[in-house]
Amino acid sequence: MPFLELSLVVRLEQQPGAEEALEDLGALSITLRDADAETPDEQAIFEPGVGELPLWSTITLNALFDEDADRRGLAAALGELLPWLEPEQLSFSEVADQNWERVWMDQFKPMPFGRRLWIYPWNIEPPVDDDLVVVRLDPGLAFGSGTHPTTALCLEWLDGLDLDGKTITDYGCGSGILAIAALKLGAASAVGVDNDPQALVASADNAGRNGVDNQLALFLPQDVDAPPADVFIANILAGPLGELAPTFAAAAKPGAPFAISGILAGQQDELLQRYAEWFEDLRVDTREDWVRISGRRRG
Repeated sequence: MPFLELSLVVRLEQQPGAEEALEDLGALSITLRDADAETPDEQAIFEPGVGELPLWSTITLNALFDEDADRRGLAAALGELLPWLEPEQLSFSEVADQNWERVWMDQFKPMPFGRRLWIYPWNIEPPVDDDLVVVRLDPGLAFGSGTHPTTALCLEWLDGLDLDGKTITDYGCGSGILAIAALKLGAASAVGVDNDPQALVASADNAGRNGVDNQLALFLPQDVDAPPADVFIANILAGPLGELAPTFAAAAKPGAPFAISGILAGQQDELLQRYAEWFEDLRVDTREDWVRISGRRRG
């Protein structure tokens, strides 16, 4: 069944109200994209966490409705809900139905990170090679597949550590990709934390597919019950990273390696100053426009 796609171009401050209006009108799904990207290939899909804002100054919201939805009715209703809306901000198109999981699997290919870590989609069988460490993901519950620069930076950092027998906390676990990778790299146990219950479902599903479900404990932030970890990693956004620095310090053992990412270039200086109170040997690594900060918990 084809769908009717409503595209709405808004400024950053207009996004929360626009998204709420589309939800009120019964949108089946809403995707956020960078409206300023020059080509579709450059546009990055962003799935903000609860209470988080997108990163771009101008945003395209693509909302899917049933194919028989009334275009004029939707436009009129949006005009009432969003008094600032101008006609040129709104457009409609038809989108053919697809096997979206199949499309994802066709596009997602095996990817290496560091010396021996690989991420494989579930539909591709990895080679038998004792020197490779393979994490396999289910595209239906991806929530992060390693394709984003921040995830890649974190995976490469994990690949460079000696994790044998260590405990690790992954804050903002999403698909569980970082915690699962750490377990496959030799960690004894992992704690995954996320404020989205569906992310915890995805993490549990992917952990089971990788045979490490009995080593991964999953929590909402308010429910975390775990001792300080030997290794700490968080891949969220700069704002929450700043606010949660004391929480992260308490979650890492003295001397524990740590890494934080989800940081846009230019946001690192404030975070370096903030984290220096609890962490040392701080360094910055970048990929494209994204930053990873790493170091150790002060002893």
